[in-house]
Amino acid sequence: MEALSRAELQQLSDEDLMEHFQSGYEQAFNLLVERYQDRLHNFLYRYTHNHNDCEDLVQETFFRVFRSRHSYERIAKFSTWMYTIAINLAKSLYKKKKRMTKVTIHKDPDDSEDRPMKLEDPDILPDDVLHEKMCMDELEKALMELSEDFREVVVLRDIQQLSYDEISEIADLPMGTVKSRINRGRAKLQELLEDHVFPGTITA
Repeated sequence: MEALSRAELQQLSDEDLMEHFQSGYEQAFNLLVERYQDRLHNFLYRYTHNHNDCEDLVQETFFRVFRSRHSYERIAKFSTWMYTIAINLAKSLYKKKKRMTKVTIHKDPDDSEDRPMKLEDPDILPDDVLHEKMCMDELEKALMELSEDFREVVVLRDIQQLSYDEISEIADLPMGTVKSRINRGRAKLQELLEDHVFPGTITA
């Protein structure tokens, strides 16, 4: 493969950069790190709410990308492949610590562009907004009460705003299962939120 200048490499897609990296051009890997370092940090911070753990996971993710570069196949988006590695590492970390992964809906204070999750409709959980009047602490508690299967897909969809296709690949689940878990997770989360925010409310 013909060597390209940094300026030429910067014009390539993630997948093209991976092909160059697989051919021995480490500068292509460096550009992928530059593209995704901040995004990966924000992504993992949602799961850890711990900057030390987050930094360790970011470094380990890129190390795995470097080491496993030849296992990547272009049939998958690079970002999906990388996020799958990151999530698996995060899960392993929390199994090692013998505690549940804490999902946070609070913004990362070190990222000026990061936005907190919000609720907009008290009756449903839409894909990208949350109701402004809901208490953030109560929402986080409700998320942690969801089963891990439901919490993972709800966080990926409603917090990370990934597509159903991406979630299906990352979670290694059929599309129908992904959609079912998201819908059931949202319904359960709404029920928990109503119990937390309006305890003892009697509906007609």
